[in-house]
Amino acid sequence: MFTTQDAWNTGYANGRRYRRLSDSERSLLAAHVPAPVGGRALDVGCGVGELAAHLSSLGYRVDAVDWSDNALAEATARYGQAARWLCLDIEGDDPAPLHADGYDVITLRFVYPFLKNREHAMSSLSRRLRAGGALVVVTPLAAETPVERRGIALDENELARLRAGWSATARHDVEGLAFVVLRGSHPDGTTPRVEAPADPWAGPASPSTAADPPPSNRADAGSPRPRTTKGPPTVSPSDHG
Repeated sequence: MFTTQDAWNTGYANGRRYRRLSDSERSLLAAHVPAPVGGRALDVGCGVGELAAHLSSLGYRVDAVDWSDNALAEATARYGQAARWLCLDIEGDDPAPLHADGYDVITLRFVYPFLKNREHAMSSLSRRLRAGGALVVVTPLAAETPVERRGIALDENELARLRAGWSATARHDVEGLAFVVLRGSHPDGTTPRVEAPADPWAGPASPSTAADPPPSNRADAGSPRPRTTKGPPTVSPSDHG
C-alpha cells in the first residue's frame, strides 16, 4: 500500500495500474448521477484518467485531481482535454484551483481508504457540492479482498460509518466493490451550500473563479498544475488489480 507521493510516482512509472472501470460502474453512474445541463464533476484521485474521461463523456465538465506527476502525464496523453488535470493533494494543499461554484458530483474511486482523515476530507468535499449534488465512493469490499491487501478496502463497519448521517444514501455491491452514493446533510451537520449558477456556462466576474468555456474550447484543459510534495496520499490505489 503506497503511503508517499514518491511511492505513487514510482508505482505508476513501473506500470502499476488500478482496476479498469467496469460496465456495472458505468451503468450505476448513469443511473445515479446523470449530468445536468452545464454539470461539473470533480474526480478525486483520478489516476490515469479513465473515470474522469467517462464523466466527461456523460456531459460533465471535469476537474480531475491527483498528486502523482506520472499519473497525470499519462492521463493527459490518453485523454487530453477531457478534463482539467490538477496536481493536488486534496487533504493538504490549497484548494484554490478548484471551482468556487462547486460540483454536481464528486467521485472517489479507490481513494477513500487512503485518506488520512476521512471525516474531515468528506466534510470538506461535501461543502463543494452544489444543491442536489452527490458524493460517489467506490471501494473494494474487505470481505472480498485478500488479507495482505486489506488496507485498500472497507469492512462493513467502515461502510456503515461512511453512510451514517447523510440525508439519503444508496449502496450497490458489484464485482467485489461497494458503490456508495451520498446526498444531503453530512454527518457533521453541513449541507451542500453552493448554488449552481443560473446560466451554467457563466461564472463569477473574478478571473480566479470564472467558469471554463465549453470543453471543445478549453486550451488549457490538459495542462497539469504546479507540482506538490506534501500531504498524505489521496489518489487511486494503483496496487489494486
